[in-house]
Amino acid sequence: MITAIVLIHAETARIPEVAEAVAGIDGVSEVYSVAGDADLIAMVRVHQHEQLDDVIAGRLNKVEGIVDTSTQIAFRAYSRHDLDAAFSIGLE
Repeated sequence: MITAIVLIHAETARIPEVAEAVAGIDGVSEVYSVAGDADLIAMVRVHQHEQLDDVIAGRLNKVEGIVDTSTQIAFRAYSRHDLDAAFSIGLE
């Protein structure tokens, strides 16, 4: 599974509509409304790199109300469970 994190800048008045439209795109697993540099963050999960082009450039970037995006490709996922196991010294 390939994960991409897409930071989305949207027209302020259209943020809820943009979020709903992006959430409806196949390959987008979640959309978060956030505070900070971006208005929304979309999690894209696909099986092949080529699918990123279809999902992000082909559909997500064409949603009306999106001003700009920045895509980050994840190399490896770490969860709390993974980190606990990695740093455990075996004492219980």
